[in-house]
Amino acid sequence: MAKLLYSATMSLDGYIAGPGGDMSWLTEHAAEENPTADRLLAGVGAILAGNGTFGGDDPNRGTDSEGAFGGQYHGPVFVLTHRPPADPPTDVTFVGDLPSAIEQSKQAAGDRYVNILGADVARQCIEAGLLDEILMFVAPVLLGDGVRMFDRPGGTNVRLEPVAGEVEHWYRVVY
Repeated sequence: MAKLLYSATMSLDGYIAGPGGDMSWLTEHAAEENPTADRLLAGVGAILAGNGTFGGDDPNRGTDSEGAFGGQYHGPVFVLTHRPPADPPTDVTFVGDLPSAIEQSKQAAGDRYVNILGADVARQCIEAGLLDEILMFVAPVLLGDGVRMFDRPGGTNVRLEPVAGEVEHWYRVVY
């Protein structure tokens, strides 16, 4: 059965996007060779993204590298939203509630990962007790403001354990 994995690249101060969702800061860091990212991409069977992430900024917009994983991902994409577009792309499924989005994306992923893109969807999965793992790549930059990797004002701690045999910053969520 598929696992839900939240992965992203964050700044050293914990932001996955700059102010207003700006992703231009990531362009110089995304070009670096990363065997873990390549291995992750090979293990992703579906993507579940929030609407803000799906329609947001792309550090590679207008290039051959536009899209998830620098344009290298080609597979099922599910977008969690209460406002699907009037004319949706044919290769994207828009889903109105988290349980249905998770069910559909897990089914599409088979025994591979459902990669969660977007801090809000990841937070919702954690709050529902459904997120299995978190993998964060850390870029050597300080943004100072923007979209936090995880934001849960007034929330409680979320316990994480390193995934045995994996790289630094790859964790299992402990409920």
